[in-house]
Amino acid sequence: MADIEKYNDQTFEHYKQINEFGGDFWYARDLQKILQYKEWRNFKRVIDKAKVACKSSGMEVADYFVEFNKMTDLAKATKRQIDDFMLSRYACYLIVQNADPRKKIVALGQTYFAFQARKQELQKQFETLDEDKKRLAIREELREHNKSLARTAKNAGVETSIDYAIFQNHGYRGLYDGLGAKEIRQRKGLQKGQQILDYMGSTELAANLFRATQTDEKLKRENIQGKENANQTHFEVGAKVRQTIQELGGTMPEDLPTPGTSIQEIEKLEQKKRLADRKKK
Repeated sequence: MADIEKYNDQTFEHYKQINEFGGDFWYARDLQKILQYKEWRNFKRVIDKAKVACKSSGMEVADYFVEFNKMTDLAKATKRQIDDFMLSRYACYLIVQNADPRKKIVALGQTYFAFQARKQELQKQFETLDEDKKRLAIREELREHNKSLARTAKNAGVETSIDYAIFQNHGYRGLYDGLGAKEIRQRKGLQKGQQILDYMGSTELAANLFRATQTDEKLKRENIQGKENANQTHFEVGAKVRQTIQELGGTMPEDLPTPGTSIQEIEKLEQKKRLADRKKK
């Protein structure tokens, strides 16, 4: 939690602005301070790279990077006109992707904006679903991403089933503040054969989905090799996801309620409903 405490007064949430349409945006000068760039000219180079990435994605740059001028106070009651940008969430995401990766706050920013983008995507997708259907959808997506993560981890040196269990446990320990799969199972009151992922609500599942996808991407992107390095990467990603949840004021995953029904029970109920609907037709 040290990163969150250190940057408590200059978090991304603290500097977030809301426009007249209810949309989020950040001022570039504020983001410059958060990402610890002392000189505007150096940060402007990062913005320029982000604009190129935006254009390459087929987006209209002006829709995401709104440039304007403003007056700023100088010494002896004088003022000076300076450049600034109103940056959308997507623009900020592109900026942190192109910022100096050696800065800890940049890594935190990458997690924050990626997590927020994923959260918004899921919200739009699931806003019409009830909790059971949300759980089913996220659990199925997590199954698929865990397959990809297993392949990527194997390429990194996590070869045996025991190796993979240890690798997964590192991810849980990062996300659950030191709790491994066994401790999480005990906390949920589950039996030995019951899978902890099948007894999570949609919010907890979403956090684990984000942990899995970001670990998969980081292992590939940085070509991480060796099972110890892979384990440490999984732990660090889990911990960063936890930091982001804390920064957003969310409930820690180990404190979220355990649903009374498992994913398998919901799947059986959904099957019965589909069969009943077919008979009616």
